[in-house]
Amino acid sequence: MPVYTKDFSELLEPTLRVVYDDTNMAWSPEWDKIFSVESSSKAVETDFSTTGLGLTQQFGEGTDVPFDDVFRGFKQTYTHLQYGLGVIITRIMYEDDQYRHMKAKPQALARSANEAVEINCANVLNRAFSGSYLGADSKALCASDHPNSVGGTFSNLLSTASDLDITSFEQALIEIGNFTDNRGMKYRANPQRLIVSTSDAFMAQILLRSAQLPGSPNNDINPAQNVLPGGFQVMHYLTDTDAWFVQTDAPNGLLFFWRRNKEFANDSDWNSDNAKYKVTYRCSQGWTEPRCMFGTPGA
Repeated sequence: MPVYTKDFSELLEPTLRVVYDDTNMAWSPEWDKIFSVESSSKAVETDFSTTGLGLTQQFGEGTDVPFDDVFRGFKQTYTHLQYGLGVIITRIMYEDDQYRHMKAKPQALARSANEAVEINCANVLNRAFSGSYLGADSKALCASDHPNSVGGTFSNLLSTASDLDITSFEQALIEIGNFTDNRGMKYRANPQRLIVSTSDAFMAQILLRSAQLPGSPNNDINPAQNVLPGGFQVMHYLTDTDAWFVQTDAPNGLLFFWRRNKEFANDSDWNSDNAKYKVTYRCSQGWTEPRCMFGTPGA
C-alpha cells in the first residue's frame, strides 16, 4: 500500500521539532562472525565427503600389504532462496514532505534485509537441538549420536545439559578434545569461540576474562582465561536464553552463501507517478560438518 499524505499530514507542515524512526538502532552484524561467507554462481551448492583410511596394520614377511577401502560420506545441499521487500510513496507525499523524511525511508529496506539475514542465521543455532531441522547425516546440528560413515557415532552435545559455568565449560573442551573422525581416529578440532545469548553475556566475560578461578575463594588461576582465540560472541537473536555453544575450527562448518547479494532498485509507476523502492537478494545458510559446533540447550 502506498504512503499517502493523508496518513502523514504532520510531515507537510514545518512545525515538528524532530522526525525520526528506528532505522539506525540496529546491532552491528553478528552472523558473519560465526559463518564462513561464500559466493555462489549456481542454483544450489552441494558439499560431499569421503572417509580417510584406517590405521596401518602389521603384516608378516612375504605376505601381502593389507589394503583398505574408501567409503562415501554425507552430501549436504544448500538451496538458495529469494528474499525481498519494497515500499511505495506517492509523488505528492514525496514532493510535499517538509522534512525529507520519506525521501530517506528507502534506507529502512537495508535494515529489513540485514535483520532477516541475522534471524535466518541465528535460527541455525536456535534449531540446533531440534529433530525437525536435520543436516546431511539426518541429525540435528548438535546431537549425541551423529553417525559415522563406517559405523559408530560421535557426539557434539554436552553429555549432561548444563548452564554455562566453569565446570560445564571445562567438560565441553574435554569432549571436543575427544572428537573422532569417520574411521574412529582422533579428529583435531580446536575450540575457537564461545557463543551465548544476552542472558549469558556477563557469565561469558567472567568465565573467559577473570584472572582467578571464577566462583572460587581460592587464589587459583583461571585456566579458561584466553583459552579461546575468538573470545566470545553475544548473539542477540538466540531465542533460548541458557543455550550456549563452543565453535571449533572444523572446516566446512557453518556456511552462508550469497547467490545474489542485496540489490537496491527504484522506479516510478507511469500511471500514478508513485515512487517504488525495493531490495532483493538470494542466499542460503546451514552447516556441512557438525564438528564445527559443540553445544548444550542448558539445564
